Amino acid sequence: MRPQFLFHDKKDNVGVAVVEIKAGEKITGSCLEDGKQITLDAKEAIPLGHKVAIAAVKQGDSVIKYGVVIGRAEKQITAGQHVHVHNIKSNRWQHGKV
Repeated sequence: MRPQFLFHDKKDNVGVAVVEIKAGEKITGSCLEDGKQITLDAKEAIPLGHKVAIAAVKQGDSVIKYGVVIGRAEKQITAGQHVHVHNIKSNRWQHGKV
């Protein structure tokens, strides 16, 4: 089965949608580092190119993509949720960079 999202590193807690994802779909993702696949339920629609949580992230915890911290969760995020500016604050904005 072709993955609906990809994640780059085993430490990542978000992946990137490679297709439009509909709420309620069972979706499969693949890790580019080791080929491991995971399956989860999409909690909401996720546009192509947007992030999807592949693990729960507590409010204030790090959001990890490409094996590096890209921001902090502004609220609780569950696996399968859309991850974007409505629930994370990027490191770029936290450090005053644009």
